[in-house]
Amino acid sequence: MKTLYKYLSVVLITAFVFTTSFTLQAGNKDRTGQAGATELLINPWARSSGWGSANQSKVRGLEAMWGNVAGTAFTGGTQFIFANTQWLKGTGTNIMSFGITQHVGETGTLGVQIMSMSFGEVDITTVANPDDPQGTFKPNLMNFGISYAKTFSNSIYGGVLLKVISESISDVSAVGVAIDAGIQYVTGAEEQITFGIALKNVGPKMQYSGDGLSMRTLISGQDFTLEHRAASFEIPAQLNIGAAYDFNFQNDYRLTTAGNFTSNSFSKDQFSFGLEFSLKDYVMLRGGYTYENGMFNNTLDVENTNINNGFSAGLSVQVPVSKEKGSYIGIDYSYRESKAFNGNHTMGIIFNF
Repeated sequence: MKTLYKYLSVVLITAFVFTTSFTLQAGNKDRTGQAGATELLINPWARSSGWGSANQSKVRGLEAMWGNVAGTAFTGGTQFIFANTQWLKGTGTNIMSFGITQHVGETGTLGVQIMSMSFGEVDITTVANPDDPQGTFKPNLMNFGISYAKTFSNSIYGGVLLKVISESISDVSAVGVAIDAGIQYVTGAEEQITFGIALKNVGPKMQYSGDGLSMRTLISGQDFTLEHRAASFEIPAQLNIGAAYDFNFQNDYRLTTAGNFTSNSFSKDQFSFGLEFSLKDYVMLRGGYTYENGMFNNTLDVENTNINNGFSAGLSVQVPVSKEKGSYIGIDYSYRESKAFNGNHTMGIIFNF
């Protein structure tokens, strides 16, 4: 068994080095904009987004349901998180997220998360009355996920997640499903080295339907209702490969460095790097940077295709609520730079028992 773990660690390290060394020009930019359900690529949680999601090999607890589901296996008891994100502040876009993970049995963990994205009220207009709204409607995007993760040994953790994706306006909607899978490997004398691989958003195509795609017309004097068939679209599959290292100091101080490579099937690949400094796990400061090709070009340049990259930062404060180890309540905040508007701001509260 030890030989198996050794071989697995070599494979993970080799894959990470090979990918980050030889894919600087990778990413299918020719398919940019061709996928739907791109809200799946938004991290709704404050702690991991605070360092640009660079910690995908080390993310633990409920937040791992978005990054690398294997990390939910580290839940020792029960964990709740509520989070609110002002996405592209100034646009009125709001994201509400809730989740719970629960340790079950000796080595398993179940998780549930819900993410709802709203855009406020939008005026209903028609061709005949473009300037006279006939009421309003509210677009809504919602993702529901349920996961199971397992501790296979002191070094290997794995998990899978099933997602249900719902997108709707007043009279048109689409529903889809997707699967995530991930593995984390922990090694070192103090378990200070972690590697992780996660495959996300793998599922069938989605398609819109509803009364909004129907119209009444006259054909040969007869009154007919015709339905337009919407084109189906793919969801944005993604592969993450990451590594992290903890520098443990006296008095329970810790500095963690992390890096993550993201291979996007419908946009450019990204590289994230981050640092987190922990003061006895009471206060945690973190920062990160996400790079992709073309991000320094002019905003109107065809090579600059993503406004969500660059600098990110976050802060967490948590206090123990009982003598039981690992029991605490925490407040988290993160900021993510955007090339337009006023960035992305996330506030969250976490309960761990």
